[in-house]
Amino acid sequence: MKKATDAESAELMLLGARPRLGRYTVETISRLPFAATLALYRLQADLQQNRLGILWILLRPVLTAVVYGTVFFFILSNSARPDDFVPFLLIGVFVFEFYGTSVSRGAKAVTGNLKLVQSVGFPRALLPISTTIEQAIRMVPITLLLAILLLIWGEPIAWSWLLLIPILALMFFFNLGAAFIVARLSTQVRDIQQIIPFANRFLFYTSGVFFSLDKALADQPIMLEVIRIIPTYDFIALARGVLMHAHPVDPIMWLVVAGWSVVAFAFGYLYFWGAEMRYGITR
Repeated sequence: MKKATDAESAELMLLGARPRLGRYTVETISRLPFAATLALYRLQADLQQNRLGILWILLRPVLTAVVYGTVFFFILSNSARPDDFVPFLLIGVFVFEFYGTSVSRGAKAVTGNLKLVQSVGFPRALLPISTTIEQAIRMVPITLLLAILLLIWGEPIAWSWLLLIPILALMFFFNLGAAFIVARLSTQVRDIQQIIPFANRFLFYTSGVFFSLDKALADQPIMLEVIRIIPTYDFIALARGVLMHAHPVDPIMWLVVAGWSVVAFAFGYLYFWGAEMRYGITR
């Protein structure tokens, strides 16, 4: 007991002990520049492995939109396919890309950096934060490309487009909360990383990325209300609401996505902190 008191008075952290939440949070915030730097280096290294470099950041969501757009344009009936199918699809794919990649990379935030975790002392929360920052950086050119494509397709520019910035900011904290959760789960059950692609694919299909859920489920109001609970659906619907004049949304949707962001971030952060002393222990 005296050793623990002496360590705290000297501002040292006992090996294998979980720091108090307040101190852990202060230390995490003070080291956010480290997380940002790690994100930039990881992004740079990733881009250097490909000949096209930064173009792959833009090509990935575009190719995804082309593939799904080509296939489902002919498969979907008129009752499920919106009239403005292309901009509708682009917004859905680009926004969901932010969530999907954040969770996929977040799942490997700790397990993919075991040497760093085992050799350097720092709040492990910085690792999921770093992966989410990396995806946020990737979203900058993607968002600019989305705006250009919408203009090319004839969507009139409006001041409401600027509201996409706070939407993505809220989504950042939602994604970070999800990254915290899957990062801890992956350290306990590595198979989680194999399940995440299937979970993301399920959300992709149920979030109305490439078809109108309001039209497709018009005769199933209960199912439609259940679908509307899905967070990714809410973020995509709100993004379409500010970017497309033909798809307005209820202003209450802002409170919904803000609530999802706060709950996901708070729960994810506390859940991740709860296992801080076990990260880096090989199983």
